Amino acid sequence: MSEAEHLIYEARAHSKGYQFVCGVDEAGRGPLAAPVYAAAVLLPERFDLPGLDDSKKLSAKKRESLYDTICSQAVAWCVASASEQEIDEVNILQATFLAMRRAVEGLHPAADYALIDGNRMPPLPIPGETIIKGDSLSASISAASILAKVSRDRYMVEIDRLYPQYQFAKHKGYGTKLHVELLKKYGPCPIHRKSFLKKILAPEELQRGQKL
Repeated sequence: MSEAEHLIYEARAHSKGYQFVCGVDEAGRGPLAAPVYAAAVLLPERFDLPGLDDSKKLSAKKRESLYDTICSQAVAWCVASASEQEIDEVNILQATFLAMRRAVEGLHPAADYALIDGNRMPPLPIPGETIIKGDSLSASISAASILAKVSRDRYMVEIDRLYPQYQFAKHKGYGTKLHVELLKKYGPCPIHRKSFLKKILAPEELQRGQKL
């Protein structure tokens, strides 16, 4: 996809009179542990981000490289999260919306329009639109997907040092066979999403883990 095609949604918003158009995406809705992350990115009219694409289509090395480049070239960017406790309290969809709103509100200069990946619009202080597969269609959303994914992966590597028995650096909290086996062995730790574990662990296993 050419840079012009990658900016078509941003250009449409600009044609409607919006000046600061940000892309917003999340990372980590599905895992059994840790916060859900979201990022908002406001790109300049011209940028040099070769290989920019949906974070899921890129290697970890490429994502890491693009992360630093995006941060250096963006007009503004912000990464935010909603904790595992918030996920358990309000559900994963509302927690994702919360992380997205925090990311948008953290932009300086502030955005006046938001492009959101997916088909559900979070409650934001600014107008916007949803774009299905937006992380492949919008440069701003692609950039946001990379910042959110890399930020969350870095967090999981840090958490792995605190709870090495769960091997978070390897599976990043997703419900892999290894992760489930370790959950059954050790019970959940404080960063596990308890609401996600009810179909995996018996009640006594959930209680056992809470003491860790």
